Amino acid sequence: MYEIYVTKECGCFKKSPYENHAQFQSRADAKLQADLMVNYMNTKFCKKHEFELFEEGEHFKIVVDERSDPYGCCGGGHCS
Repeated sequence: MYEIYVTKECGCFKKSPYENHAQFQSRADAKLQADLMVNYMNTKFCKKHEFELFEEGEHFKIVVDERSDPYGCCGGGHCS
């Protein structure tokens, strides 16, 4: 059994249709779903976090990190 788990359930994740600790019979299905999740979360969520996928045996771990703000204080590009 293959499992996808998210290390930190942010607010956007909790509102999403995704579930933590989703299980799949095949590695291919789990990998496909994990890749889709990471892509969706990095493009459609609020952008406060960045999501990265790691494979650990039968587990696909999605790590959640604070996204660094390259634009300074407000994100508009004119503050820095």
